[in-house]
Amino acid sequence: MSIRYRLGCRLTYDVRQPAVFIFNIQVAALRRHTHLNEQLRLTPDLATDHYIVPDYHNRYLRVHAPVGPLSLDYQAEVTLHPFRADPSQINETPVSKLPLYCVPYLLPSRFVPSDRLAGFARKEFGHLHRGYSRVTAICNWLFEHIDYRFGASDSQTTAAESLIRRAGVCRDFAHLGIAFCRALEIPARYVSCYAFGLKPNDFHAVFEAYLDGRWWLFDATRMAPLDGLIRIGAGRDAAEIALSSDFSGAVVHGLTDIHIERLDALPEGFTRTTDAISTDDAALELPQDEPVMNELRP
Repeated sequence: MSIRYRLGCRLTYDVRQPAVFIFNIQVAALRRHTHLNEQLRLTPDLATDHYIVPDYHNRYLRVHAPVGPLSLDYQAEVTLHPFRADPSQINETPVSKLPLYCVPYLLPSRFVPSDRLAGFARKEFGHLHRGYSRVTAICNWLFEHIDYRFGASDSQTTAAESLIRRAGVCRDFAHLGIAFCRALEIPARYVSCYAFGLKPNDFHAVFEAYLDGRWWLFDATRMAPLDGLIRIGAGRDAAEIALSSDFSGAVVHGLTDIHIERLDALPEGFTRTTDAISTDDAALELPQDEPVMNELRP
């Protein structure tokens, strides 16, 4: 079942010295994101450079900002075509059969020292049945043992530190989920997104695990339905997909306003899906009249 969403964000800054910004806030160029209608406005009206990463489909926007106020207003409507499956039928893929491009997602990264957490992960989850249910068990453990608490972490906090503190925000839940998966030889990667149902509205972080030939979404915070996630970016961890980076200037961040809503009517008696959800383009099948995202110019 496809779902239509309206979403967007407004970011404001006070630029004290000429600066270069790189933003990653636009809907990712996935083929499962169709009928994209978007507007992006900068105040003042500045020239921009655009780039779509071939493998991740992240969309980067570069802006050269002069001294003074700067605001970015992004609004979009998009149809999501999530792939659904029975979780009990999804198995793990042994390393010997993994596509080689998955190797980086098995290794430690800046915020995910999975090698340091390997002993804990194997003791806690190593004995469990291999498959989607084992990653679900990781999410259950995080939900039950890690407190969701603003201010418990910062932009430098690693998964190991979050485990010690037993507290964090969505970014930390995602990093811990990735660390435990990698320690168990399950490829995993970090995903930033717009999240329908998230309260209060904000950018959200979840993770994907590679199982049975496809990337599957997981959210250990349980703060948003999996079929309500519109991907912005994907990478090994948060260091690779910062929503906003500024260079060469003294910048004061101001207001951030994020929103997302469903445009189609919610089914009567609507509940969160129990399906496994993927927005991976593998084995994609869409109606013939669906214009796909990567046919659009950035």
